[in-house]
Parts: sequence; C-alpha cells; structure tokens
Amino acid sequence: MVRELTCIQCPMGCQLTVTETPDGKIDVKGNTCPRGAQYGAKEVTNSTRIVTSTVPVANGEIARVSVKTKEDIPKGKIFDIMKEIHEVKVSAPIKTGDVIIADAAGTGVPVVATKDVAKAV
Repeated sequence: MVRELTCIQCPMGCQLTVTETPDGKIDVKGNTCPRGAQYGAKEVTNSTRIVTSTVPVANGEIARVSVKTKEDIPKGKIFDIMKEIHEVKVSAPIKTGDVIIADAAGTGVPVVATKDVAKAV
C-alpha cells in the first residue's frame, strides 16, 4: 500500500510518500526531518488527532469555553467525541484544565477546558 500525505508536524509541510509492505514494514520518503518520518508511519498504522471545540457556559462572563482532548485520540472516534461535546453544558466558574468529559467516547481520554471563565456578576 502506498499513501501520499502532507506532513503536519511543522510549517514545512513536506510531501510524504509512505509505503507499507505486505510484511508490515513502513518506508517514509520526502520528509526533511525525523518528525516527518514518525508522522508518516503513525498516520498509516494508527492515525490519531487532538479534538478541539467549545461548549456553552451557564452564568459565565462569556457564552462558551474552548475545550480539547487532553491527548491524541483515535481518528475514527472524532465524530463520537464531537457528539458528546455538543451535548455538554457547563456552569461558571471554569478553570483551565477542568475536566469537562472524563472519558470521551470510551477512549479513556478526558476533554478539558483550555480557558478560564469567571462567573458573571
């Protein structure tokens, strides 16, 4: 199997050609740094992403707070996690790092707040 990818590990945006042989070996070409080789291999064998979004805040000085998964999650779980995020509403005050969802879509990865939101006065 051969896949053409654009590396997203740095601003260079290297065009990668990733080849997976029948015996499971991975060959990455086109990268200008080791991070590109790691990204290409991981993208073919175990694609993961950080999910970012916002959730509504009741009684907050602003209406929404930004959130993200604390770690990479399997790419195939993105829509399940977004569904859970869209069902959540939190109350102020919120602190950066507060856990909004403890176990996002059964991944074991929490969704956390990335901004402080004070209670409205």
